[in-house]
Amino acid sequence: MSVPFHIQPWGRWSTLGLGVVALLAGQIAALAAMTWWFDTNVAHLPDFSSDGGAVAIVIIVSTPVQVLLLAIFAWVKGASATDYLGLTVPRRSDVIVGIGCVIVLLAAGDALSWLIGHNVVTQFQTDIYRTAAAAGWLPLLWFAVVVLTPIGEETLFRGFLFRGWLKSPRDVWPVIAVTALLWALIHVQYDWYVIGQVFVSGLLLGWLRWVSGSTVLTIMLHGLINIEGMAEAVFAFHG
Repeated sequence: MSVPFHIQPWGRWSTLGLGVVALLAGQIAALAAMTWWFDTNVAHLPDFSSDGGAVAIVIIVSTPVQVLLLAIFAWVKGASATDYLGLTVPRRSDVIVGIGCVIVLLAAGDALSWLIGHNVVTQFQTDIYRTAAAAGWLPLLWFAVVVLTPIGEETLFRGFLFRGWLKSPRDVWPVIAVTALLWALIHVQYDWYVIGQVFVSGLLLGWLRWVSGSTVLTIMLHGLINIEGMAEAVFAFHG
């Protein structure tokens, strides 16, 4: 069960608003970096939506901005980012349970995709891998997807939003469900089937966040999920 928190968090609407501010600030900084790097204007940025180098730039630039703002918002409430965002070391038992749950979830998701004839690897995955490989960006893409993306998304959804919305024990599953839904909906690069898979993953991560009290755990598990996704892209591209 989540560790009790002794500092009054932001209210529900304030939490949502500040979360959106942090997310948008990170994306605006990333878009500015892209226009400079690719020497283009905002109107042409959609042309880079499946470019592995561009994806890496967006993640590398946006994540520190977003996390820094969330830490500042926590500090304004008189809390450290570590406490407010749940950045505590998980128990070994929680890590073992979490890894087991993720392995089962990934295996079940791939099996379902195979049974219904849906591609296990999305076009987006193969596109960003192919373009990053061609441009020599693969190491940065791996770092961005496996390390930075989990940090940025988990500190926002299972960290900041979770903390601000969970006011009592009866809020647990509504908060888990809403944060999972919002997290799934930002994955606009995928079709509705994959977004549904992301939502289910979010339910699992939210539950693990609650029982462990640790966003570090969900960051680790999110990274494991993304490693599997990148590995699938490697096999699809070279197979």
